[in-house]
Amino acid sequence: MTVFLDNVLGGIALGAVYALVALGFVVIFKASGVLNFAHGSLLLFGGYLTAVLHDDLGFAGALALAVLTTAALAGALDRFLLQRGGQDAHSAHVQTIVTIGIDIVLLTDLSRRIGGDLLSLGDPWGDAVTDLGPVTVADSRLAAIAVSAVVIGGVFALFRFTSWGLSLRAAAEDLEAASLMGVRLGRVRAGAWCLAGALAALAAVFLAAFPAPGLERSTGLIALNAFPAAILGGLASPAGALAGSLLIGLTEALVVGYQSDLHVLGEGFGDVAPYAVMLLVLLVRPTGLFGAKGAARV
Repeated sequence: MTVFLDNVLGGIALGAVYALVALGFVVIFKASGVLNFAHGSLLLFGGYLTAVLHDDLGFAGALALAVLTTAALAGALDRFLLQRGGQDAHSAHVQTIVTIGIDIVLLTDLSRRIGGDLLSLGDPWGDAVTDLGPVTVADSRLAAIAVSAVVIGGVFALFRFTSWGLSLRAAAEDLEAASLMGVRLGRVRAGAWCLAGALAALAAVFLAAFPAPGLERSTGLIALNAFPAAILGGLASPAGALAGSLLIGLTEALVVGYQSDLHVLGEGFGDVAPYAVMLLVLLVRPTGLFGAKGAARV
């Protein structure tokens, strides 16, 4: 039972971090219809900045600067590389392909800079642990749950109670109609990309924190486990991204925790478990857990 509870808590913490990343996928898709495959590289960029700056600025200062810089980079990529292609359905497909090229460029440069090193982000939790009854939990996991809950709550409030959130919801329903009603789609997109970049940089801290050994060049690829979480929930549903992230996090933690009992599935099944769950759910609900069927007039 202790092992099970430990895996469940670890899965919730991992799912909370995945939710930060998955919300980035969702908010960009809602604003522009683009699937941002460069999201993992933006996360790695934010983590790298935190790692190289924390000695001079302290953890809080380095993280704040990394979040702002990553948000600005994401917004600039959209403004100067993607929006030039237009904002219709066809251009969204082209822009999705462009994000693959952006990812290759960013990941190549960051991998060269990081090399084979394991970078510490200077987080204040270190390897400290807390006893919760029979379960011993890393403080970094508790921090991941608490911080993610506050940030995700703030993002949902942003969607619900601000004019930008209203514009984003209108754009998600119909880009052309929203534009005709006076919604400034460029600003909505820019805000969505900046928000996604900021969330990615924040998520990097917890993906590199204990019990992980630190930030490495493959950390951005790990973050892409949040992609099936976004698909699971329905790409246009922030609530679905949260539910899908928790499901993926729990699945991954339980599969890794009981790997010895699941050896028949293969040694590295934990790495593909999120995608296996995604496929199983999509067989039953092709639009995702919270996705809605669309109607088209022909």
